[in-house]
Amino acid sequence: MVELSRRSAAALGAVLALAGESSAFVAPDSRSLVSASPAAASSSTRLRVIGEQASSIGPAQVLRNLKESLPQVPWLAEGHAPASNKVDIPDHVASVLALPDAPKREAESDERTERIRSRARQAAEDALELKGMLVGEDDEQAWWRTQRSVPAGGRPVTADDPLTVLVAGGGLAGLVVAAACHSKGMKVALFEQASSYAPYGGPIQIQSNALRALQQINPEIYQELVRAGTCTADRVSGLKIGYRKGNKLAGLYDAGDWLVRFDTVGPALEAGLPATVVVDRPVIQQILVKYGFPE
Repeated sequence: MVELSRRSAAALGAVLALAGESSAFVAPDSRSLVSASPAAASSSTRLRVIGEQASSIGPAQVLRNLKESLPQVPWLAEGHAPASNKVDIPDHVASVLALPDAPKREAESDERTERIRSRARQAAEDALELKGMLVGEDDEQAWWRTQRSVPAGGRPVTADDPLTVLVAGGGLAGLVVAAACHSKGMKVALFEQASSYAPYGGPIQIQSNALRALQQINPEIYQELVRAGTCTADRVSGLKIGYRKGNKLAGLYDAGDWLVRFDTVGPALEAGLPATVVVDRPVIQQILVKYGFPE
């Protein structure tokens, strides 16, 4: 039985010291605001706020300064980007996707759309009725509030008196940790600051190696994630550029060109791993809570 307390555990904070200076918005000099009429003034001008590119110091700025100081040769940036930059699925990836055991994406349909939406609605309803949440007297008498006397060198860990674990944070990482501990017979208390889970968050891509890890933790979790997910391994992943960039020496790229491409299905098939899927965050949370913890 997972016990989710409304009282959060002690927060572990990390302070990130930012060296250098940066500014995203600055108040302009009043003399720089010139407008023909009040109607012509933009909302940002009326608010007396203008945008300014963030400035920084450090190695990145040194490299930018060095680049700007180099002589510019316009003809190096002229010409057309290679046609290969625009190919969505290269031949070698297409050959992998054509294999009999390659995953196939389910075609879009009204039935599939309704199935996904109903799953999301159910996840939202389940979030409001979490099992194992301790409130009131149950919270005050929870097992983890009683300090145990442990002899020097530790105590025997048995099925009747298992290892006890406290997990701080009931996000996806905390839920996976709790499910993994339960799969090994440990007794777990999960602490979450929020009094209830809210159905927020968008789609999350779960790669093949992560699916395999979840399969080892709990086969039901794995099966439900694959059932609820959308296969994305039948498409090429990568990074595209949104503007023209480059030169004849380093390579030219038009807006919308691929900077880098990689397929996820090839390595998965070679390693015998399940194909990458995308699942909405509330649904992942629902599955972990429902199947990760014993009643």
